[in-house]
Amino acid sequence: MPSVRPLFVVAGIGDGSGTGAATARLFARSGYRVALISRGPEYLNKLATELNQAGAEAAAFPLNDYTPASIKSAFVSIKSHWPSSPLRVAVFNAGYGVWKPFLDITEDEVRESIDTNILAAFAFARAAVLEFTKLELETANEGGVAGNARKRGTLIFTGATASIRGNTTTSAFSAGKFAIRALSQSLAKEFGKQNIHVAHSIIDGTIITDRTKSQRKDPSWEANQDVRLDPNSIAKSYLHLAEQDSSAWAWEIDLRPAHEKW
Repeated sequence: MPSVRPLFVVAGIGDGSGTGAATARLFARSGYRVALISRGPEYLNKLATELNQAGAEAAAFPLNDYTPASIKSAFVSIKSHWPSSPLRVAVFNAGYGVWKPFLDITEDEVRESIDTNILAAFAFARAAVLEFTKLELETANEGGVAGNARKRGTLIFTGATASIRGNTTTSAFSAGKFAIRALSQSLAKEFGKQNIHVAHSIIDGTIITDRTKSQRKDPSWEANQDVRLDPNSIAKSYLHLAEQDSSAWAWEIDLRPAHEKW
């Protein structure tokens, strides 16, 4: 048994059927204690219970909002809950989507997009990086996946097609996603020299979740892995990022199903 169990933190688990929850499940199976940060305490607590019943160690830290103060408070609570566990992997998966023609977008929607996609991402990154900088390089006896990869921690941001190109109904959404991508690149360059790995994903396509299944009502789409993204497969790519050693780090990965139009 490892002498110390490392900590994995994810912000944004939605209804428990998407990328955030799938990543939490995979890192829990990989030996991490799992801290869940999100709005919607019902789904959050349900996922924590599921992980604990499966033999993992997980705890829910529900938020009323994604303000910097709320995120900072969540990290304080996490540290209090597991004072001896070093934070080694943090995933910012939260987001606020607005898909409307430009003239139909309200000021409140723009503000919510900025608060969630930009301010919250900055606050989450700051809290994670501050914890990483306190740590020595991860060692194999912690029981995580990085072992002797010569890193203090891994910070991953979930992006989207809108991170690299706008479209007719994505003016507000793309602005936020462009900002997260720029933030991740800036942090990767600034903190790589301290052996902190920062990465960004471009999720190019539709993810199969409970919500997208209910929207599409198309069993053939659900059954065809060539036309939709599987959150469990995205989670495997995130685990691979955490495993990468310091001789070959990826800053950005783009993920899409085989038949997705580029």
